[in-house]
Amino acid sequence: MRPSPTRRTVLTATAAGAAALTATGTAEAAPTSADRPPATAQRPTRELRALLREIDAVRIEATVRRLVSFGTRHTLSVQDDPDRGIGAARDWLLAELTSCAEASGGRMTVELQSYVQEPAPRIPTPTKITNVVATLRGSVTPERVYVVSGHYDSRVTDVMDATSDAPGADDDASGVAVVLELARVMAKRRPASTIVFAAVAGEEQGLFGSAYLAQQLKAAGTDVQGMFTNDIVGSATADDGTRDPYTIRLFTEGVPSSETPEQAALRRSVGGENDSATRQLARFVRDVADNDATGMRVRVIYRRDRYLRGGDHIPFLERGYPAARFTEPAEDFAHQHQNVRVDDTGKQYGDLPEFCDFPFTARVAKVNAAALWTLAQAPGTPKNPRIITSNLTNSTSLTWARGPEPDLAGYEVVWRETTSPEWTHVLPVGDATTHEVDLSKDNVFFGVRAVNRSGLRSPVAFPSPQS
Repeated sequence: MRPSPTRRTVLTATAAGAAALTATGTAEAAPTSADRPPATAQRPTRELRALLREIDAVRIEATVRRLVSFGTRHTLSVQDDPDRGIGAARDWLLAELTSCAEASGGRMTVELQSYVQEPAPRIPTPTKITNVVATLRGSVTPERVYVVSGHYDSRVTDVMDATSDAPGADDDASGVAVVLELARVMAKRRPASTIVFAAVAGEEQGLFGSAYLAQQLKAAGTDVQGMFTNDIVGSATADDGTRDPYTIRLFTEGVPSSETPEQAALRRSVGGENDSATRQLARFVRDVADNDATGMRVRVIYRRDRYLRGGDHIPFLERGYPAARFTEPAEDFAHQHQNVRVDDTGKQYGDLPEFCDFPFTARVAKVNAAALWTLAQAPGTPKNPRIITSNLTNSTSLTWARGPEPDLAGYEVVWRETTSPEWTHVLPVGDATTHEVDLSKDNVFFGVRAVNRSGLRSPVAFPSPQS
């Protein structure tokens, strides 16, 4: 195990703006420029690059157009018509995911997850809501789970209008198309951990399907270590016509939605508003998916969601799971939540497939795939990380629990200035569960991540104080 840097070498290197850890273990500051990768970045493996090459924009387009063909997919629309309404879309999605599962050798199972939602502000009468869920069981650590979703319901201007055509191409056939394409590509592979692919309903009426899915996982004690929803990922063109086809936004909350008063008091005492498990998940996505293999820039937004709006990641956040939302770089509001029509100026309204950019959505799928596959193949996020505070000292002692992975190689301690958004220093510490760094915990933020024998790294775990 290489020795820890001294406080003098750390401070000197930070002041000088040097570039990385040297072979002798002297810590130096990593680049922080927005156009350079963070110190924690992971290059795509050959296995991952092969997976990404299979993602198909043509198939994604076909999925979007098929979902649009059902006329409306409103949650309150007809459920027993084979050609129109949310029931027809549900049955088609079930058939598609079942077809994907045939290539899995029994590792992928598919189910309809249904319940009756009692009347609510946007649900006038008891209504059956059904999620279509495919689960690809992990081969090594199946108890560790990652979830990816899109919502297959749609709407027009009047959120209670269940009969008018509501194509929902961008919002959110595009997200469902990402989920189906990931299921197709991954079904024939063997992830170490479990991946859940979900097409959920009831989003436009109040996030009902995702809330039910999250609650079922929570009630079962499922160890969900990451969840992504893809909602409005179909276009790179803004309302003024400008295009940004190589950027995807990732919305990530800071202060956890599930935080207790005791946890809030602790957070206020030590900082960490920018170090929730969800923010660490977002940093991980940047580490593994903002590169030439995806062709995309991941723009992390430090908000739970857009102003006064929400998505299917929120029920997961409310139950204490790390979760984030992918959304296109700038929305065109003429093509979401609108009746299909042409106004007096000749402007077309409505969420129609001709306003989608399918190669863009395929690149979004690659970002999802890079994050999910690396999460599933890498070690899990370290559990129970702590900074020891029993003694007043200018050194920092860290502890954590060793993970259960059979290919676990060891751990790395990371840190950054409190004003830095990205981890800037990485120190390998070997297969240990404690380490002391000759650097004051009062001046920087620390974290711990796991490494396996293939060199894949977990998301960072942010430590809590332990007296």
